[in-house]
Amino acid sequence: MNFQFYPKNIRITPHLNNVVKVFEKMENEIATESRNYKSNEILAACKNGLTTIGYKVEGNHNEGSKHIEVPVLFGRNNVMEKSFRADAYNSEAKSVIEVEAGRGVLNNQFLKDLFQACMMQDVEYLTIAVLNKYRILNNNKTKFRENNDFEEVCKFFDALYSSERLKLPLKGILVIGYDTPLTEIVE
Repeated sequence: MNFQFYPKNIRITPHLNNVVKVFEKMENEIATESRNYKSNEILAACKNGLTTIGYKVEGNHNEGSKHIEVPVLFGRNNVMEKSFRADAYNSEAKSVIEVEAGRGVLNNQFLKDLFQACMMQDVEYLTIAVLNKYRILNNNKTKFRENNDFEEVCKFFDALYSSERLKLPLKGILVIGYDTPLTEIVE
């Protein structure tokens, strides 16, 4: 497992260090089952650890669990007018977590996660968890192409923070690169 905290000139906060520990434990727990994991399954594997450290965690869509709605805009009488969904949210730590699997980089999902976290009220920290690496099998199932999602996301944030051209309303961003036993996706 890998992680990188941004900006790089600040130490990782204790609450985000606890998030890292949850993902480390999750990685050890799923290491024995060789199969593809979807992002909601990774989130489910982290749920107990995250709730222990104060996060509300989205449940399984098939079980009818409520989504976690984080406010963006308020209308008349302070009624929430716009919100974005989060995979996990800790209101005390002002921290949101988004877990991605195959589409983390390919579909630029991490950029959507960044944008939404910047718009959310009372959010100061964003954690984006992506696969370290996975292999993509082409349509005729003859060749693999390897994606290094963790490195790609870190390169983006390295450029964002070092250029100083865009100021984010977040105090910090944690990028976690996790591994699963089987990391093959068919295009």
